[in-house]
Amino acid sequence: MSSKLKVAIVGSTGYGGVELIRFLVHHPQVEIVSVISSSSAGVPISDGFPHLTDIVVQDLDGVEVHEIAAKADLVFTATPSGVSTKLVPQLLDAGLKVIDLSGDFRLRSGETYEAWYKKPAASPEYLKQAVYGLSEVYAEKLAGVSFISNPGCYPTATLLGIIPALKADWIDHRSLIVDAKSGVSGSGRGTSLVSHYAEMNENFKAYKVNKHQHIPEIEQVLGDIAGEDVTITFTTQLVPMTRGIMSTIYVTLKGDHTDQDLIGLYRDYYKGHPFVRVRGEGIWPATKEVLGSNYCDIGFAADARTGRLTIISVIDNVVKGAAGQAIQNLNLMMGWEETLGLGFIPVYP
Repeated sequence: MSSKLKVAIVGSTGYGGVELIRFLVHHPQVEIVSVISSSSAGVPISDGFPHLTDIVVQDLDGVEVHEIAAKADLVFTATPSGVSTKLVPQLLDAGLKVIDLSGDFRLRSGETYEAWYKKPAASPEYLKQAVYGLSEVYAEKLAGVSFISNPGCYPTATLLGIIPALKADWIDHRSLIVDAKSGVSGSGRGTSLVSHYAEMNENFKAYKVNKHQHIPEIEQVLGDIAGEDVTITFTTQLVPMTRGIMSTIYVTLKGDHTDQDLIGLYRDYYKGHPFVRVRGEGIWPATKEVLGSNYCDIGFAADARTGRLTIISVIDNVVKGAAGQAIQNLNLMMGWEETLGLGFIPVYP
């Protein structure tokens, strides 16, 4: 009998789901017992993802809660927003642990969720159960819980870039402007004009300006850190690459803080957190330097002339922004070494 934790992945035919598979097949404490798709049940997963040939030989299962509960101890729900609101409560009621990668349980207010996501919110009972899993910030709250809501990709890059300076009261949060750029994998595997080659090749475009659904998630966490309401200006843009997010943050400094001061502050804050790497003075991170990995790399440029600070934070949106952080949260939930199953060097070049 295997002593490994038995996990199922709902949404295995999406980019987040297949990335969970890529990491979990190497996780020493985990056994994947079910790969699940509502649209492709009964089909070998390698039919849709030939790169998994002879690696994952399972057929896709359907979304049947009683069957999942009979096989698994924990479920990753890598579903589009609006699906988890109905599915996750059933999984929890069946006694399963859940790590949800959708946005359905990140916001504490159902009214706020409905205003930004334009979908019915989950029951308040289950919203209260969800523990927000920004791993480096809330690690102590994740141990031993049964339900984690995995952060969004843009919030992960942005929050990790802002929080240490905000917590130290080195910045004026009323001046926060965030310019965030993402590769097209962030829009999922479904076909649309957003990811159409002819639309994105040699192109660079803004979208959902001041209306992106990740805005209230970022503001909710920053408000918790600041102890008061925080609002930001947040612009999202698509760039013609597959993976990666660069969040460029502009904010007014309080006091005279140099690049070296900031490097010291951030290295102290993230000491003991192996997946955040703080660049040295005059060295700014690039998305290629975290490709395929669970790292978040951060760099700074303090401007004494303007009194403003520029923070550059990069992640792989499919890994640290989704599947990788979900596995990091699994490790924290279970009391395992935080890096288990995630020890991949970034792919370069």
